[in-house]
Amino acid sequence: MKQKETTGILCMILASTLFATGGLVLKFVPWNPLAINGIRSLFGAIVIAIFMVTTRHRLILNKTTALGSLAYLGMTTLFVASNQLAGAANAIVLQFTCPIWIILISWAFLGKRPSSLEWTAVLAVLGGICCFFLDSLTPGSILGNCMAVLSGICYALMFMQNTLANGDAISSVLMGQILGFMLMGGFVFGETSFSPSVWLAVIWLGAFQVGMAYIFFSMGTRLIRPLQAALLTGVEPVLNPVLVAAVFHEWLSCLALTGAAIVIISVVLYTMAGAGLFPVRMRRIRMQQTKP
Repeated sequence: MKQKETTGILCMILASTLFATGGLVLKFVPWNPLAINGIRSLFGAIVIAIFMVTTRHRLILNKTTALGSLAYLGMTTLFVASNQLAGAANAIVLQFTCPIWIILISWAFLGKRPSSLEWTAVLAVLGGICCFFLDSLTPGSILGNCMAVLSGICYALMFMQNTLANGDAISSVLMGQILGFMLMGGFVFGETSFSPSVWLAVIWLGAFQVGMAYIFFSMGTRLIRPLQAALLTGVEPVLNPVLVAAVFHEWLSCLALTGAAIVIISVVLYTMAGAGLFPVRMRRIRMQQTKP
């Protein structure tokens, strides 16, 4: 394995691991979701800005990056709220439905009709989502699940704008963090708990779980293939609920666990199938090659 590829894989694993700490660390912050996202955005913006200045990465301001910043802001705010209402596992797994929303949004607004493979993935993931909603009969859990799904849609919009010629992921993240602090930072004055542990948790969420994670993410996606990057991000929806369960004993029910398995497996298999990596397909190719 080349050193460049090894470095890229390591960066993606570090990014996914830092992302996954969000569900656990959020449990230590008894603030309003808006206050949490506003203050952590401040620390995240500082880290990202230092990285961009150090690497001389120019801030790109245009309609595409502006849309990306709004999508980023919606994604992070909805995720924090969902984490508090529905639980860390529900929040991260439902946000992981992002690729499915990319398929549906592309069909609705760009006229890209889904293939039979994509329809299969969409229906499978929607089935997994139904398991979460059937398992959540309380109003708070249902609202939290809805916010997690909306977070996944915002995540999809963020990924889509970065595929355009004028898109720039790191610029969108920085602008989204600055906007988040400006709009929501003031909500912290309504809070009463400011212990050292709370501040340490908020600083971690901003500087590491968001700031450093997106730096590693941007580096990793430049060094390895998109498929590798997509599969390595699967570390997050698995590690996130495991960390929370280990510390707070917040376990998924059998029905929700079934839904989580359906969502994660469907997304991973869809990604692999789209790249033609299934052994069955490879065997067919070899058989065709050996025919006289």
